Amino acid sequence: MESAMSAGIAVAEALQNQLPWLENVWLWVNFLGDPKSLFLFYFPAAYYASRRVGIAVLWISLIAEWLNLVFKWLLFGDRPFWWVHESGYYSQAPAQVHQFPSSCETGPGSPSGHCMITGAALWPIMTAISSQMATRTHSRWVRMIPSLAYITFLLAVGLSRVFLLAHFPHQVLAGLITGAVLGWLMAPQVPMERELSFYGLTSLALLLGTSLIYWTLFTLGLDLSWSISLASKWCERPEWVHVDTRPFASLSRDSGSALGLGIALHSPCYAQAGQHSLEAL
Repeated sequence: MESAMSAGIAVAEALQNQLPWLENVWLWVNFLGDPKSLFLFYFPAAYYASRRVGIAVLWISLIAEWLNLVFKWLLFGDRPFWWVHESGYYSQAPAQVHQFPSSCETGPGSPSGHCMITGAALWPIMTAISSQMATRTHSRWVRMIPSLAYITFLLAVGLSRVFLLAHFPHQVLAGLITGAVLGWLMAPQVPMERELSFYGLTSLALLLGTSLIYWTLFTLGLDLSWSISLASKWCERPEWVHVDTRPFASLSRDSGSALGLGIALHSPCYAQAGQHSLEAL
């Protein structure tokens, strides 16, 4: 594992120093691949285009983010920006790498949340566009464009995470594979018409399930705040430490989204809007 991490630092060094003109590209790709962007941008845009696809994006986002939190607690992955200091790597082979304002995330590093969550949530968008293009063209190459765009974007997101010293390549690879598998498995199973109680119970299950896992690991003597301490210790500037990347921050977003989705779908305003749409047709 030490050799894999050392190789990851070498890749980050190459990205930072051999291709400096791509710095702004990596920063933008990192922003576009942020799981928060799924809730703020991708979900509204997808929902505007297709109600089914929009709900699938939000639903898969919150479930994948919750799973990513659990995986990170269990796998205890270091992040490069603190590992180079804690491991003594600098004293053995000084690396010419530096941090960015987006580097100092506080959760464990494995697997990459950007790759896993975004990869899973964008799957229904990719498959929906592929299905539409398949009905409009007989060209095999044209039908492959959505899949190629999906793969290219996720690879770029993974490279941006390595560039920022937020993840090692093996953490990115784990996130990419897990995200694609989750998207493939979950997209056909997204609940579309459920009672409000279903969404409320889902939100409660996310909260209680996470609390149970947390206290079980804590009782076993595991320090789940270890990554927060290391991030605060080795981040170059205190203002770069991202409080919203602490594990329970994503949990509040996920449980709130599950409950909010149920309330929105069962609100009188939503029912009235749906009725008006049917009348217009």
